[in-house]
Amino acid sequence: MEYRQFGRSGLKVPALSFGTGTFGGTNEFFQRWGQTDVAEATRMVDLCLDSGVNFFDTADVYSKGASEEILGQALKGKRDRALISTKGTFPMGDGANDKGSSRHHIVRAAEASLKRLGTDHIDVYFMHGFDALTPVEETLRALDDLISAGKIGYIGASNFSGWHLMKALATSEKYGLARYVAYQGYYSLIGRDYEWELMPLGIDQGVGLMVWSPLGWGRLTGKIRRGEKPASGRIATQGGEQGGPQVDDEYLYNVVDVLDEIAKETGKTVAQISLNWLLSRPTVANIVVGARTEDQLKQNLGAIGWSLSAEQIGRLDAASRTQPIYPYWHQMGFDERNPKPTKW
Repeated sequence: MEYRQFGRSGLKVPALSFGTGTFGGTNEFFQRWGQTDVAEATRMVDLCLDSGVNFFDTADVYSKGASEEILGQALKGKRDRALISTKGTFPMGDGANDKGSSRHHIVRAAEASLKRLGTDHIDVYFMHGFDALTPVEETLRALDDLISAGKIGYIGASNFSGWHLMKALATSEKYGLARYVAYQGYYSLIGRDYEWELMPLGIDQGVGLMVWSPLGWGRLTGKIRRGEKPASGRIATQGGEQGGPQVDDEYLYNVVDVLDEIAKETGKTVAQISLNWLLSRPTVANIVVGARTEDQLKQNLGAIGWSLSAEQIGRLDAASRTQPIYPYWHQMGFDERNPKPTKW
């Protein structure tokens, strides 16, 4: 297993982590992700640990806490071998203060996550979304206090805009508070918006990326090809909460065509190639992979231990390239003074 620096911190994390959004499935939304019980979760956790994947990602809202509870049970007796990341911010109740990034909510959310996970510390704690109603310094002070108390080790941000993240980093520097060392965000071969602003920010500020949905909501698993749309499952229809952002069919097919070509050249699967491409990108510290079955997990683990050639990466870059929004397309004409980490 390859281990990478986790942003501007001393923590080393495996290139792959295991996302436990499939654990539980206690409501309609998460049932479509998966319904993994404690027994199956324990087998998957053991498989991960045996493969060097010792990083497990969850969130309090995943099945309203059931994902954390199942992960905690699956890690019983093995907690010292594992890193755990979880998240707070989104609603966990009907009360006015049962959501957001206020001190009131953060402290209670972190304590509740610790209890569900059955541990005395969380290795990485993410703000799951940006709360514009709470002063940034209030959020960061509360997180800093939790770090000082030994309840969390590092902090990260997820789904922030570039200016949200930069404002937080500047506030941390101004007041000497703990800073976000990682950003957890969507990035895939068919979703490269991260490269426009968040990637340059991550390079400049030393913020590592932890990728979620690296297979583009299942579109890069090899189940979708020209004339071969799946008849059922989450990827049967595009768009909406379950399908992720809309992707033009022809654009998707062009990317998958190149993935199929490279699969024949390398003997790897479409999913493995898609994950390996991400591992070659700037700022990427870790990729969160999910799985409903042990076989799916083993397939995802096959994405590491080898590398795509520069020529293959170039073909994938070209097939997945899109026109960025303003002002990024305008900045492309000034690369001499404002270079870009990747070619969009």
